[in-house]
Amino acid sequence: MITIMLVDDHPVVREGLRGMLEAEADLTVVGEAGSGDEAVALDRVKQPDVVLMDLRMPGLDGVGAIRAILAETPARRIVVLTTYETDADILRAVEAGAAGYLLKDASRTELAGAIRAAARGETVLAPSVAGRLVHRMRNPEPVSPLSPREVEVLRLVAKGLTNAEIGRALHIGEATVKTHLLRVFAKLEVSDRTAAVTTALDRALLG
Repeated sequence: MITIMLVDDHPVVREGLRGMLEAEADLTVVGEAGSGDEAVALDRVKQPDVVLMDLRMPGLDGVGAIRAILAETPARRIVVLTTYETDADILRAVEAGAAGYLLKDASRTELAGAIRAAARGETVLAPSVAGRLVHRMRNPEPVSPLSPREVEVLRLVAKGLTNAEIGRALHIGEATVKTHLLRVFAKLEVSDRTAAVTTALDRALLG
């Protein structure tokens, strides 16, 4: 028998999930939590095999709850079950240690199968989520060699501001502006302001 804890701030959702899952002979729901904080506390008591975790909840959200539970019990299998499939949500959940990421439009068969797979130690992803992760891995976002402050300075250079004007805009000294620009020149391997702006734009470093 695989024991499950349901975490969702909507009672009607938890009720529906309990009905779906307990129709399966080998699955049983041992606890329900309506928030991330409640989930962390209940997990200590119930020690479920698998946690079905919503993402968006008041107070401690799903990602925070995943981190907290896994900090105490690293072997816990936590599967996200949500309506959201943005890249940011998926990556935050996976990086927090989620064993899977499913969408709430999953059928009973898909959900039950995913829980069994998670309990066996497998990773379970909705097809659309898997596709997004593969795309993200194949097309990683460029990592800027410039610091946030250097980007700010260069954006103002691109607008035609002088070093003195940039210093006033950012509340730093003109000498500090020059230092930032020298670092930018070195990182981008250019020798003047115009080339720095052009190179940064070509490499999509200014957003």
